[in-house]
Amino acid sequence: MAATRDGYGQALLDLADNEKVVVLEADLGKSTKSLHFRKQYPERTISCGIGEQNMLLTAAGLASSGFIPFASTFAIFTERAFEQMRNGVARPNLAVHLCGSHGGTHTGTDGSSAQSIEDLAIFRTLPNVVVLHPCDDVSTRLLTMQLADLSQPSYTRTARNKTPVMYDGRESEIEIGKGVIIKQGTDVAIIACGVMVSESIKAAEQLISEGISATVIDMHTIKPLDEELIETMAKSCGAIVTAEDHNIIGGLGGAVAEYLSSNIPTPLERVGVKDRFGESGQADEMLDLMEISSPHIASAAIRAINRKK
Repeated sequence: MAATRDGYGQALLDLADNEKVVVLEADLGKSTKSLHFRKQYPERTISCGIGEQNMLLTAAGLASSGFIPFASTFAIFTERAFEQMRNGVARPNLAVHLCGSHGGTHTGTDGSSAQSIEDLAIFRTLPNVVVLHPCDDVSTRLLTMQLADLSQPSYTRTARNKTPVMYDGRESEIEIGKGVIIKQGTDVAIIACGVMVSESIKAAEQLISEGISATVIDMHTIKPLDEELIETMAKSCGAIVTAEDHNIIGGLGGAVAEYLSSNIPTPLERVGVKDRFGESGQADEMLDLMEISSPHIASAAIRAINRKK
């Protein structure tokens, strides 16, 4: 068990040999884990205070001057800098890499005001922006390191709470824009991101008792979406479920629905936050309350299978 935010912090240290890498913080380096870089490389770290808008434009200036800026704050606070991300970063296509930590209702006791359930949708709408939501610390570290070679902006959502480690020994499978088959099945494909990957694995195990064989896919890259893998799953399984700790509108489920409806119509059930705000509670309590925990994913899989022609 480890937190994806720890993978982000480790990646910054791993990238430190590249002197073009600089780190920006908005008074939350301890929470986002960029503080480890700051402690070792204070001369390459910029504290922007509680000023995400300024942080994004400072990062844009650095990127236009040849640096590789990584900026982080809470996911909910990245939203206040949307205009700067749009006009200052995405429109000129500058390679600024923004990380939003503590995303989703899984954040728990911070309550609905701090639970970003719309960040993936917001940044997915911006041209040029790559959107990532990894499921464990290993994939977060590797994807963050790959961003240093990306010539366009990105948004990565990380989480505070620890989740199961999936990729020890499977590091070579991690690549921006490529989903990963975690478990192979034949009856239904469950496509998930973030904390919902481990929940989807639990759901697949529960479905075995129902005589159902489920594929589980970690779709860590929301944009660009791995459309080739989705098409393969649509043809081989004939039914798809998406699972995300995010508003049902505009995130992973929306992206998959858009692709399927235009290219290969397939029974699809979307598991996500049903267009409502969260509440204050423990992480697992929130997953149950939002009806996105493993039993709800398993039920959605059965519904999708029953819709097959």
